[in-house]
Amino acid sequence: MRLVLASNNAKKLAELAALFAPLGLELVTQASLGIAEAEEPHVTFIENALAKARHAAAAAGGAALADDSGLCVDALGGAPGVASAHYAAIASADGEREARRRLQDAANNRLLLERLGGVIDRRARFVSTLVAVRAADDPEPLVAVGRWEATILTAPRGTGGFGYDPLVQIPALGRSVAELDAVTKNRHSHRALAAHALLGQMREVWRLG
Repeated sequence: MRLVLASNNAKKLAELAALFAPLGLELVTQASLGIAEAEEPHVTFIENALAKARHAAAAAGGAALADDSGLCVDALGGAPGVASAHYAAIASADGEREARRRLQDAANNRLLLERLGGVIDRRARFVSTLVAVRAADDPEPLVAVGRWEATILTAPRGTGGFGYDPLVQIPALGRSVAELDAVTKNRHSHRALAAHALLGQMREVWRLG
């Protein structure tokens, strides 16, 4: 079964492809099918994920999977939240997509550190909401949420991952997310938690695997 991922993030595709491997699904990005990204006008992860999944399913004429995820920091009232990917404003940059994404990630991390300057309570969590639909008009979307408890460091640590990974420390593991190898990250992350729950629903409701 082909499942269209409503994202053009290559690293997110790699993470989710590994997580959904047990079902033998063919996971492809919407960009590989010439599908444009959907609008994300909502203030909650679940609303944005559902909008993205339905958009990709309609354009592809089949099943789709969307992930809306982000970092929620207690001291910032849950920010950056759904705005995590574009938390900081940056000047329009030319060049290939991954280079622009790295520039945005660096700006986001700088702004987060600025806004947490002098803050003692640095508790946070990564949140992932996964939505899967069999078709654009599927009346029974599958929804799963994963939360990964964390704290925000005062300086980046590690070279792996992407986004806020260098600033997010997982107390239970004693390391930043950027210091984790792919196997450990895929076992413990917010996406792993959400994917595990969604796998169970796909087996039960979609009768896969």
